[in-house]
Amino acid sequence: MRVLVTGFEPFGGEKANASLEAVRRLRARIGALEIATTALPTSYGRSLPALEAAIARVRPQIVLCVGQAGDRSALCVERVAVNIQDARTPDNDGAQPVDTPVVAGGPAAYLATLPVRAAVAALRADARLAVVTRSEKGCIVVSRESTQAVHAVPVERVVDTTGAGDLFAAGFLFGLARELATEDAARLGALAAAEVIQHLGARPETSLKALAEDNGLLG
Repeated sequence: MRVLVTGFEPFGGEKANASLEAVRRLRARIGALEIATTALPTSYGRSLPALEAAIARVRPQIVLCVGQAGDRSALCVERVAVNIQDARTPDNDGAQPVDTPVVAGGPAAYLATLPVRAAVAALRADARLAVVTRSEKGCIVVSRESTQAVHAVPVERVVDTTGAGDLFAAGFLFGLARELATEDAARLGALAAAEVIQHLGARPETSLKALAEDNGLLG
């Protein structure tokens, strides 16, 4: 069975789009599924023709379109597509349609034909714990039971981000090993990352243990 999975190009001045980065990491085959991927332009005028061309080329049995929503704190499976273009910001072509149908003369909305509830249940069952870091926006901790947003630790000046991800991971995993709550483990990771980005080099210049104790994360 052939599946077409699409992501969107970066927009709004960003260098990357999470949807496209995720799609690019898909394997060419997952079980009985043959996966084809394509990048769609972040353009109200060009995205639908590009999608139609990809469908004609791949001839898939399943089409899954993935997008990025900066205000979402978790992966969301959408079951309704509203037939309206109502842009808060201009697209990459500078267009900003308001109250304009995506498909002129079409229905008010389209329902997904994939099993949405089963997809959500499978996502939660597939992994016990996941963390998504979001630079200055902090991180999202997702478990089977909940989704938690943890803020980044404010810094006066960012000097060098080398090692920030490694230090976050080290702090988070250390917190889990010490049986901290996942939210506190994420705060520990954020604290370690904040220390290392304030100076050159990827090695901490301040005792992370002392920082953790000062912030009430270690007794």
